[in-house]
Amino acid sequence: MDEVRGVINGQFDYLELKGDTGPLVYPAGFVYFFGILYFITQQGTNILLAQQFFAMLYLLVASVVFYVYRLTTAIPPWLLVTLCLSKRIHSIFVLRLFNDPVAMLFLYISIALFCRQRWSLGCFCYSMAVSIKMNILLFAPGLLFLLLHTFGIKGSISKLTICASVQLVLGAPFLLTYPHSYVIRAFDFGRQFFYIWTVNWKMLPEELFLSKSWALFLLVCHVSVLLLFVKKWSTQLPVWSRKKQGIITPEMIVTVLFTSNFVGIVFARSLHFQFYVWYFHTLPFLIYRTWKFNPHYAVGLLLSAAFVAIEWCWNVFPSNPTSSSTLLICHLFILWGLLMTPAPVTVAEKKD
Repeated sequence: MDEVRGVINGQFDYLELKGDTGPLVYPAGFVYFFGILYFITQQGTNILLAQQFFAMLYLLVASVVFYVYRLTTAIPPWLLVTLCLSKRIHSIFVLRLFNDPVAMLFLYISIALFCRQRWSLGCFCYSMAVSIKMNILLFAPGLLFLLLHTFGIKGSISKLTICASVQLVLGAPFLLTYPHSYVIRAFDFGRQFFYIWTVNWKMLPEELFLSKSWALFLLVCHVSVLLLFVKKWSTQLPVWSRKKQGIITPEMIVTVLFTSNFVGIVFARSLHFQFYVWYFHTLPFLIYRTWKFNPHYAVGLLLSAAFVAIEWCWNVFPSNPTSSSTLLICHLFILWGLLMTPAPVTVAEKKD
């Protein structure tokens, strides 16, 4: 609320916008959403009303995720119960009031639209999510792959233009006044994170965690693993084929997007506690798909244990080397399972 108060008072220089938690480092969509919330909650003073609003947001996100899972027809109904059991997720939504859940709501709406073959509207909602928080870009490699397969290069450029247009329109008040300040603050890809808050790398010395060489290593790992998945997906979805492309099944769309994001999570330079919402709702789908194609009792037991262990890791405060190491092992185990799992297939004919 403190960060958007400056904009409400007429300040459009991002370098001058800050609050008690630090400078404003999110794109314009964040400003608009929390600006509306600022007025709804009597200038941010009615905390209970804000919490009630985020409680409704929690239910809305859950409903959209349920719908996405239903569209895939690949997940048994009982698995949806696991999406409602996280203590940390409840805290992120109702107690902390972070912008991460808002961004994820728009993201899951966009995925639902992609599954319904509403690609243009889906790209609009996807870009809205990016405008609230840039973590949504972790889904971008998967989305680009799907667009190239479905529309080819020319059609993909058209869809990406929708995404870019949303950013330009929302950011216009800042781009027209202080463009440099807006770009370097709202889209700062080199922002340094504090070691004290990291959940995933507490087993490392702080000097290594903060080093550029470690950041470069993680980036190389991220890109390399993504390329492995692209090669795997391409066996079912030949991106550069000149033949008429078919409709991609919802299961394939969700698999590609969820996996793209998960790879980014595994090799993220830092994960803070609120970042759990970036991928919690995707875990049951990814884990079940892995077990579905490896239906052994031991595999199912290990995957279930990994899901429970991940929840435990995110509830350890402050994080320590044991919780971070456990989280990494669970992530790598699931990642290995996804690499070993066959990709879904495409069906029917194309439409927009």
